[in-house]
Amino acid sequence: MASEPTAASIVPSALPERINSERLLLWTLLVVYIFNFLDRQIVTILAEPIKRDLGLSDTQLGLMTGLAFALFYAILGIPIARYADRPTANRVGLISLSLVLWSGMTALCGLAQNFGQLLLARVGVGVGEAGCTPAAHSLISDMVPLERRSSAIAFYGLGIPIGTLLGMIIGGFLADVVGWRSAFLFVGLPGVFLAAFVWFMLRDPRRGSLATALRAKAPVVQQLSARDALREVFGSRAFLLLSIAGGLVAFLSYGKGVWAAIFFIRTHGLTPGETGLALGVVLGLAGLFGTWAGGWLADRYGKRSRRHMFTGPALGMAIAAPILFLGYSADNWMVALALLIVPTIFNSLYYGPTYAAAQQLVRPQARAMATAVMVFAQNLIGLGLGPLFFGMLSDALRPMAGEESVRWVLFGAAWLGLIPAFFFWRASLRLDAEMAAKA
Repeated sequence: MASEPTAASIVPSALPERINSERLLLWTLLVVYIFNFLDRQIVTILAEPIKRDLGLSDTQLGLMTGLAFALFYAILGIPIARYADRPTANRVGLISLSLVLWSGMTALCGLAQNFGQLLLARVGVGVGEAGCTPAAHSLISDMVPLERRSSAIAFYGLGIPIGTLLGMIIGGFLADVVGWRSAFLFVGLPGVFLAAFVWFMLRDPRRGSLATALRAKAPVVQQLSARDALREVFGSRAFLLLSIAGGLVAFLSYGKGVWAAIFFIRTHGLTPGETGLALGVVLGLAGLFGTWAGGWLADRYGKRSRRHMFTGPALGMAIAAPILFLGYSADNWMVALALLIVPTIFNSLYYGPTYAAAQQLVRPQARAMATAVMVFAQNLIGLGLGPLFFGMLSDALRPMAGEESVRWVLFGAAWLGLIPAFFFWRASLRLDAEMAAKA
């Protein structure tokens, strides 16, 4: 497959500037994404204290932790990505503004006095975070050569396990010590200062001396219309299969993430602080390793054949299913936690190759749109419906299962992981042909 032209290949004298900018960009975006998931996922460990304080049902918990956030996050991602794909758009400014908004709304969650106010604040968090990932993936794809793109996007994706880890640990500790309201305030406000750093320290490669040199050497590329950008995205069969797989992974991972924490509190009798420390450290580190390994494996073995980008995710999720079932069956919480480590690694392999493939299955003018559509599928199906569906199912099973209703729900979730494994395998069969045609 032919390599895309990079800044360095077009303008050799710009190589040092490109390398330094790439490093600064990747590390800064990683920190931003850590804050993104810290603010998004802290509600997971705070769910049980919030339920007791505000008198909520499991269905309301699912709505608050999932759909209220995901609906606006997913829908607004499309028009925001449309802006990010414009040749004149300032993607760094977009990320900075988004960071200020979602951080401020996270802090406001701590001031909510009832379910309606908390729901509105969570909507605000979703609105803010909608501007982050499409612009970030577009920036990374512009700055990083094709042969290292899966690893680079996986590096950015490390913000998911790190942010989740910190959210569980910090949120659980603060919930035990000062209460859930102060926890929201503590994690929300620092994001405003990070936004200022992003604004002053990063530079969109479309702007400045490097961009001027590139425009002088490269042909002018017109922006695609919204219809053409969407046609570009949905015209790829592999992309559609990956979107289905990614949406199902998110449905299960967000659902399990919220209700596994509640499971350890209700069934195993841990406090929020103990649960946050145990799940945050052990599963956070497992997810961190799995996300990194997924990008590394995709770059290493994808050179032989692009279909091998998804050998790891497909096999990993199939192997993870029975181990997860055993973990949720264990009566000892330490045994249960130990059995969740390997499935967490295997279920985290997909991020880097999925989003890197999405960038390679469309033209550069539709990259942010491709990410936004993938994010739409993952968040509306996954974050929006996963926690809500699991909560509704738990309420429905409660008359039969009592406090064990969450365990019953997680039993089913463990085996459903075989479905996205199938779709990743189907998508992998089309990658070589489609990427060769696009190149």
